[in-house]
Amino acid sequence: MIVVLKHNAPEEQVREFCAELEAMGLQINDSKGSDTHILGLIGDTKAVAESWVLANPVVDTCRRVSEPYKKANRKFHPDDTVVDVGGVKIGGGHFAVMAGPCSVECESQIVEVAQRVKAAGASLLRGGAFKPRTSPYSFQGLRAEGLDLMNKAKAVTGQPLVTELMNNEHIPLFLEEKVDMIQIGARNMQNFELLKAVGRTNVPVLLKRGLSSTLEELVMSAEYIMAEGNPNVVLCERGIRTFETSMRNTLDLAAVPMLKKMTHLPVVIDPSHAAGIAFMVPSLAQAAVAVGADGLMIEVHNNPAKAKSDGAQSLTPDQFDALMAVLKPEIEFFGKKLN
Repeated sequence: MIVVLKHNAPEEQVREFCAELEAMGLQINDSKGSDTHILGLIGDTKAVAESWVLANPVVDTCRRVSEPYKKANRKFHPDDTVVDVGGVKIGGGHFAVMAGPCSVECESQIVEVAQRVKAAGASLLRGGAFKPRTSPYSFQGLRAEGLDLMNKAKAVTGQPLVTELMNNEHIPLFLEEKVDMIQIGARNMQNFELLKAVGRTNVPVLLKRGLSSTLEELVMSAEYIMAEGNPNVVLCERGIRTFETSMRNTLDLAAVPMLKKMTHLPVVIDPSHAAGIAFMVPSLAQAAVAVGADGLMIEVHNNPAKAKSDGAQSLTPDQFDALMAVLKPEIEFFGKKLN
């Protein structure tokens, strides 16, 4: 149930009303927007009569919500959420580009790429230290050493770090290495114990859509994180599995406006994994800006032909420079500010 409070309702009366609701066993998601003050009631509201709610002098209107997600629901939180990642803002008109190699391979590689993508306009450094691979014989990443190397790059460029977490056991290491944003990959989107564990941290989370997941399933996964107390979730569309075989996945650009309607959380696009082919990345990135995305995640490698993973979809630093030169005026044209 959503309860919209009257403008300038006395704070003491609002507190008393909230206390009555909590005494009924309900959780309250308190959202104060620029023009509205909304209480989102979470729990079994069947016994709460709308007439009783409307009789309270601080209440303007109320209505029931049928969607199973509450904290992520835009009806509960009309204003866009802005997620701050080490000083870089995503959402609410702020556009962020995350760029870097699929896998961290050595210090010279990650530092060189970090310097190049920052100079081109990327505000966050992405890189894989722990890599989920289809084959157990493929390169699995440098693991803890990879996190250490990313921090060496951060010391040079100052960029906040985005990297993938694969299991609960590594959370203390990620906190120790001061990872600025934890990525939950497509294969772990419905690893609910992992989602709950990152929800108990205060680290921003980049949540990728599963290969065959619906948008509601994606938002429900975000709800798992938020229900544990972490509101700093960014959704990532990275392509879904369809019958098409000419490219790695099918980028669902329609997901952006639909997610914007469903939820208040920022939405970013990963065109690299969506296509799996480098020549398609610039076109998909431009399309992502046009449909309202709040950011991009792009793979950049200084020598894609010799990359240990996903070289075919990685841009060279020169190609990334050219793409950013095109994107900057487009981002401005669509009313967003590049961080």
